[in-house]
Amino acid sequence: MKKLMIITALVLLSSCNRETGIEWFSTRKAGEYFDLVKKICDDDNGSLWGENLHGPLMFIDNKSRVIYSNVPDADGLLRPRDGIYTGELPRERLITNNVIEYGGVRFGMVPLPETEDSYRIAARSLHSLFHLYQERHGLKPSTFNTRHMNDKNARLFLKLEWKALTGAIESSGEERNQAIRDALVFRGARRELFPNAIADENKFENYEGLTTFTYMKLCTSGSDELKSRLLEYLSRIYNNTSYASGYGFVHGALYATLLDDKDFDFKQIQTSDFDLGEAASEAYEVVLPELCRDVAGSLALNYDLSAIRIEESEREAMINERTRKIVTTFIERPVLVITMESPNFSFEPEDINFLDTLGTLYESLRVADNWGKLTVDDGGALLANDLHTLRVSAREIRMERNHITGEGWHLILNDGWHAGEGENNTYIVQKELQ
Repeated sequence: MKKLMIITALVLLSSCNRETGIEWFSTRKAGEYFDLVKKICDDDNGSLWGENLHGPLMFIDNKSRVIYSNVPDADGLLRPRDGIYTGELPRERLITNNVIEYGGVRFGMVPLPETEDSYRIAARSLHSLFHLYQERHGLKPSTFNTRHMNDKNARLFLKLEWKALTGAIESSGEERNQAIRDALVFRGARRELFPNAIADENKFENYEGLTTFTYMKLCTSGSDELKSRLLEYLSRIYNNTSYASGYGFVHGALYATLLDDKDFDFKQIQTSDFDLGEAASEAYEVVLPELCRDVAGSLALNYDLSAIRIEESEREAMINERTRKIVTTFIERPVLVITMESPNFSFEPEDINFLDTLGTLYESLRVADNWGKLTVDDGGALLANDLHTLRVSAREIRMERNHITGEGWHLILNDGWHAGEGENNTYIVQKELQ
């Protein structure tokens, strides 16, 4: 009896230490949403991209890290339960709305929302399933860099292009044709300023923009809802202080939506740097001037250029103030310094800001590397331009064996790693000497 009481106490203590999962979700709910996603894919059945997008899918509880999968893995890590397969994602693995290799199978991963939202779950499912499609067909770019989108002139032309594209989405006939031409003029003017970035822009617009278009088209009730959700998404991205890591999610989707209205055959896209703007120009029979910058200035007056200039001036003032605070927090005061070796990052596009010579500020961040896993929920993390040095504030830092916490973040170190003090009370994560 005494032995039974001890075992019971240990089980209770273990359950107290494990974070409670999302309450509204269950294996029954998982089965319902797997059926919903399969129906969405089957209803399309390859009409859009030439093949049914359905495939291995896992829902993941951000809190408990419990996995709910529609298929088993190859290594037997997942166990059958109530008609699905369950397991637990290791702490060192990142939770992202993308593709993950688990147990020898490539799954589309779907982080579950805090509250039930059928559209978000379906959209996230199609988002990751379409990335699987891109992987299968060699449409996933190895890398791309669109930092130039934080340049003042690039942002100005991008905002003008967005205003023209919004007009095109909301109109028809000759009015739409004119708006599309204006958008392509602004696009051309920007690309004349940054010709070396054209391929990178195309890759971003294809990889994430076509993904956005695909899940919105397949998960909405029709054209009106698709365009409403698309313009709502554009409104959120428009207000970002940085466009470098966010603009492509909506930009490619805007052009894809206009192409879809012309019954464009998306199956002809067979490269990761396909130019959606050129395709729109052909579909709508747009003839552009030899130099777009020659006419972009006069066209800009029709799209409230003065208001855009005011927005950008306010952004610049805000960035200057934020930069001052960042220098104080991450340069002048004690920080925890972590060297990136082979990191896996997870972040939201609206949470990232490039700061010229200072580096990149992530408002919130998940990163796993050889040293362990870092979670930043508040206060930010600064990644240097060398892409190897990450800093978080050492304010209120506490160290307990392999668990280090600070204001707004916590770090779990893998075996063989530790943190120690460096110059100016800076803490450094480093490999232990063997």
